[in-house]
Amino acid sequence: MELYKKKDKNDNYKIKNVEVGKELLKIGGPCSIESEEQIIRIGKEIKNRGGNVIRGGAFKARTSAYSFQGLGIEGLKYLSEAGKVTGLPVVTEILDVRDIEVAVKYVDIIQVGARNAQNYVLLKELGKIDMPIIIKNGMSTTIKEWLNCAEYILMGGNRKVILCERGIRTFEDYTRNTIDFSAIAVIKQLSWLPIILDPSHGTGKPELIETMTLCGVVAGCNGFMVEVHDRPEIAKSDGLQAIKPECFGKIEKKVDKLQSFLMSESE
Repeated sequence: MELYKKKDKNDNYKIKNVEVGKELLKIGGPCSIESEEQIIRIGKEIKNRGGNVIRGGAFKARTSAYSFQGLGIEGLKYLSEAGKVTGLPVVTEILDVRDIEVAVKYVDIIQVGARNAQNYVLLKELGKIDMPIIIKNGMSTTIKEWLNCAEYILMGGNRKVILCERGIRTFEDYTRNTIDFSAIAVIKQLSWLPIILDPSHGTGKPELIETMTLCGVVAGCNGFMVEVHDRPEIAKSDGLQAIKPECFGKIEKKVDKLQSFLMSESE
C-alpha cells in the first residue's frame, strides 16, 4: 500500500476547470438520465446553484431486474450534451469492461459503483486509461480492501483516482446505509487520494443530506456527490432520495461558508 503514501507534483490535475484536491468537487444530478431535455435542464440548475460537476446514470445496476436499467449509449450522448451546454465536466457509472470504450468518448469522469468495487478485471482496465475514476466503497469492504481496489487502478498507470464514501451495510435499517465518517479520517491518514462523500446513497433520506454533507466537510472530504432531480416524484429511479435543485443550492452555500471557516481556523 506504499502507493497511497506517495504523491508528487505530477498528481495534481484538473477536470476541465475544476482543480482536484484544491477545490471541493460539488457533484449533482439525477440518478438516471431520462431524456436529453431532462439532463440539460437539471445540469443548468446544478451550475446555476454552485455545482461544478454533473452526474447522471446511463447504465443502471438495479436490485430488481425489472427496474429501469438506464438509456445506455443514448444516455451518454445526452449527458455529453449537458456538459457542452453548461461547460461543466460530467460523470457516469459504468458496469462492465465493455462500457469503457464508449464511455471515454462522452464523459470526463468514470464512476465505479459499490457493486463493482472489487471487480478487479474492470479496475485493471481502468488503470490503462487517462481519465479520473471515482471508486465507491463496497457495501462490506474494509478500508484496506477499498484502498487495494484503488491500487489496481493506480498500478495500471492511472493515478487520477478519487475515493467516494457511500455508506456501509450494518444492522441499522432506518437509513439506506450507514455513513462511516471515521473511514474518511482514516483515508486521510493512510492515503493522498482525494475522497468525496455520497450522502444520497449513504442515507437514502433527502432530509438528512444537508447535515451529512456538512459533517463530511468537517471530516475532511474533498467534495460531495448528491442526487438532484427537479421532479423527484416522477423520477425513474431513486426519486425518494433525491433533493431538488434549490436544496442543492442551499447546501452548496453552507458548504462554502463552512469550508472558508475551516480554512481560516487552520491558518
